[in-house]
Parts: sequence; structure tokens; C-alpha cells
Amino acid sequence: MSKAVQAAESARALLDRDDADGACNRAYYAMFDAARTALLDSGYDAGKTHRGVLNAFNDHLVKDGPMPKEAGRLLKHAEAFRYVADYSDNAVDLADANKMVEQTEAFVTAVRSFLAFRG
Repeated sequence: MSKAVQAAESARALLDRDDADGACNRAYYAMFDAARTALLDSGYDAGKTHRGVLNAFNDHLVKDGPMPKEAGRLLKHAEAFRYVADYSDNAVDLADANKMVEQTEAFVTAVRSFLAFRG
């Protein structure tokens, strides 16, 4: 979970420097690492691929599990923004990046609460 927290902090710092693309990249990785940690803590091995982690998170922890459906939507939304930030010729809008970072902070907090509850 420490990687997720650090990536979320980096996303906020990049956003504060008006680096929308960098902020979206780090925001996605914060969510990816948090989702992977939640899966591993719950006894699921999703591997390390992006698709594997996203699918396993939704299948095991969102569909019928303890994480809210909104968490699954946020993770997929973050993935889409990362693709734009990393691979598109267009930059992510700063307002969109700000929303993404806020959602990431909420996602990481939700996963931390889930992990603490599982204790």
C-alpha cells in the first residue's frame, strides 16, 4: 500500500505544478497499486498486468464483494485517463486531472479502510 500512497502524493504534487499528464499517470498507478494490494490481501493473485488487476479487482472485490461499484468505475476511468496522458498527442485538461487526483485520493482512502477493517 505504501507504493499507492506515494503515487497519490506524487499525483497531487504534479497537479500543484500544473502537470496534468504526469498527475494522471501517477493517479492511475496509485489506484492500480491500491487495487493490487487489496486483491493480494484478500487472497487473490491477479498477477502484475494491468488488465489482470483491473479485471480481478472488479470480479472479486466489486461485483459481489465489499468494495463499492463506484470503486470499479473509478479504476477504469483512471486507466482511460492514463492512456490519454501517456500515449495521446493531446494533453489532459488540468480540471480533469484535478478531478482524477481527487478521485484517486478517495479510492486510496477507501482501500486503506477496507484493509484496516479486514485487519
